[in-house]
Amino acid sequence: MSTFKLVAAAGLFAAAMLGAASVGAQDTPAGDAAHGRVVFLKEACFTCHGRSGQGGAYNGPAPILAQTALPLEGFRAQIRNPVNDMPAYSDAVLSDKDIADIYAFVKSLPGARSPKDVPILNN
Repeated sequence: MSTFKLVAAAGLFAAAMLGAASVGAQDTPAGDAAHGRVVFLKEACFTCHGRSGQGGAYNGPAPILAQTALPLEGFRAQIRNPVNDMPAYSDAVLSDKDIADIYAFVKSLPGARSPKDVPILNN
């Protein structure tokens, strides 16, 4: 595994643990995927993460968000106190509800397809 992936994985794990410790389940707002899509596009998250959360390389490798395995608390922690080049988004820019909506949106996106599911790759 590359150094970047190890550092990113460690950072996301730490963010998930910090977020889980500071946010209780009762404080987690329900997400609205349709509104999350609007916020994802409005805040230009797609610039780095792709329009369908497929990841990208705008300013270096950006993680794939579609079908993220990261829990909401870790997702929120990464947005508030990001690792690497991602900008931080305060409550004034993105509310916890907006973050929950973005999370619902990226969870609703289809994840990466298996090469076995791509006909041209099976010829």
